[in-house]
Amino acid sequence: MTTFADMVYMLGGVPAGAFDPVMLAGGKWYFCDPTHGSTNADGTSPETACSSLLTVYNKCRDGYNDGVIFMGGATAWNPSAMLTWSKNYTHLIGTNAIPGVGNRCRIVSKAATALTAPLTVSGSGCTIKNVQIYNEKAAGAAAGTAILTGSRNIFENVFFMSPVATDAASYSLKLEGAENVFARCTIGQFTNVRTGASYNLWLTGATTNMRNKFIDCEFLSWSTSADHVHVLIDVAITVETFNVWFENCLFQNLGTTLTESINDNCTVAGHQVVLRGRDSGFLNVTAVGGTLTYIFAPDAASNVSGQLMIAVAES
Repeated sequence: MTTFADMVYMLGGVPAGAFDPVMLAGGKWYFCDPTHGSTNADGTSPETACSSLLTVYNKCRDGYNDGVIFMGGATAWNPSAMLTWSKNYTHLIGTNAIPGVGNRCRIVSKAATALTAPLTVSGSGCTIKNVQIYNEKAAGAAAGTAILTGSRNIFENVFFMSPVATDAASYSLKLEGAENVFARCTIGQFTNVRTGASYNLWLTGATTNMRNKFIDCEFLSWSTSADHVHVLIDVAITVETFNVWFENCLFQNLGTTLTESINDNCTVAGHQVVLRGRDSGFLNVTAVGGTLTYIFAPDAASNVSGQLMIAVAES
């Protein structure tokens, strides 16, 4: 069903607005439409889109660059159990590319389902774009929105919302994998107030969590507790080569002023947290981090070029 004349569809039925270079890799593509799709549809075209993301994901082959086009609309896909995205080089691309908050290609686990997290990505080499992920589980036990244990994945314009649960150790994104890139993603939100020691981004993993990059991302929170942090770096990280880059990222909090934005508990000498670029900002926090030893940023004040990076020091 390729109709290049009007450019509405291309590459065998893929909407032109959803085109991504991974579609040139020769894989098979399926369509998920929670609003207008059918549970019995085969998902092989927009007209026969399946309403279940799990169903079309199960059709994808591990390692073949297959993928799912997620069609935006008024209805979210509500998983009945955690979706484990474990197939390598298997992609998910939403057609609704609203930047940051508000994306209408939504994965939402309902309160009654009470999932710890609706999505785990354990596969590697995957591209995930233009989707929103949310967990409506109520308070009572720590909960999160997404868990990433895979490596070398790309997340672009993904909205990892803060979960409804306000319990300590709740999180928007828990990251254990290595060499992942997050571009123009929003991690956290202003809708659900944080009332305790919870996190937007939780970096953990004893041996594999290293070389992850965040580019033009927003870390958002509305907290009535000074103990909430935008980034928790876990003491469980024990590799000296651990490092994370935040390039032109915004760390913003509403409500109570946070004690710190980045809570660095890694004790391994030589690890690095790099604030890269001139457009990073921290709003409504007392300090970038309580422990600043391994957090680095350009030092414009004490050298001519302004390019020499030094450990962050609050004035």
